[in-house]
Amino acid sequence: MSQSSKSPKSSSSAPTSPAGPLAAPPPVPTSADVARLAGVSRATVSYVLNNAEAVRISEPTRRKVHQAAEELGYVPHAAARSLRAGHTRIVLLPTSHVSVGPLYSALLNELQWSLRRLDYTVVQYGSLGLSGDEAARAWAELRPVAVISLGEITLSAHNVATLKRAGARAVITTGPVGVPGAHALVMDQREVGVRAATHLVARGRRRIGVVVPREEGLELYSTPRLEGARSVAGAEIEPLPLAYSEESAAGVAARWCSLGLDAVFAYNDEYAMLLMRALLDEGLRIPEDVAVVGADDLLIGRLLRPRLSTVQIELPTGDHLASMVDRAVREPAEITQRYDLMAAVVVQRESS
Repeated sequence: MSQSSKSPKSSSSAPTSPAGPLAAPPPVPTSADVARLAGVSRATVSYVLNNAEAVRISEPTRRKVHQAAEELGYVPHAAARSLRAGHTRIVLLPTSHVSVGPLYSALLNELQWSLRRLDYTVVQYGSLGLSGDEAARAWAELRPVAVISLGEITLSAHNVATLKRAGARAVITTGPVGVPGAHALVMDQREVGVRAATHLVARGRRRIGVVVPREEGLELYSTPRLEGARSVAGAEIEPLPLAYSEESAAGVAARWCSLGLDAVFAYNDEYAMLLMRALLDEGLRIPEDVAVVGADDLLIGRLLRPRLSTVQIELPTGDHLASMVDRAVREPAEITQRYDLMAAVVVQRESS
């Protein structure tokens, strides 16, 4: 007698786990759900959650909508919002490839907070190793409404056009040279070197070493600072390549007497403090044997003995920069603007 084959029992369509059937995921809340819970229209929900300025909504109503959205776990759909508005609210900020120091880091943090208060979403994009063409295409994929390039990637007019075709209403670059089609935020690093060298010459110093960091990427700042120092009449400038390490600083300090230098502009306060320690360890007196000037006016420089002379860099606030970005987005124009953002003054202390 032949044994008839039995077909396997059909399994349940519900997903299972060792503990039993898995619960179906909860439905995604919609703006209609928020409207029902808050007792308002969907249009009111949209106005409140999208921060529409053209429509007056009372504060109690705003609170009810926000409370309902939080209770339901509702989050507006960014893509749908972008379709309605015709553009995203993304401001793309390529991440810095190098340590830009506390001064500039604080400015970038302020800028991000200020843009967020203006209802922009700041997206930091890791662009290390990308060329201008590669970076522009990668950034354009996110359809940002604005791009703020910190200058570490060299953009061309073609790159700016690529970003604008993808919906960017404003492309903003930093650096001494503007890019056609982009607004330019100019931070004149030459002025820092000019101020430092002028101060040292006025103090009777002539043979001035200028620290040039070996760290890759800092030439964006160090090269113009060196050029600025070289432009000062009466100063004989000697570039001093220096890595940010105790060993490198000790090496420079060990051959200081053979260099015949009587002063140093140490690029910034951090390199100044590093080199000062090494010079003191070599038995050199500051400022009698070597006058030292840094830059950025960091708090720790005021706590040293001797207190560090520095070039204080006056930068705009994050609110000011965010307002400039917002204006460029709301009022895009073919004519781009150049904004000079930096002023520099010497603060003399004990080291010079």
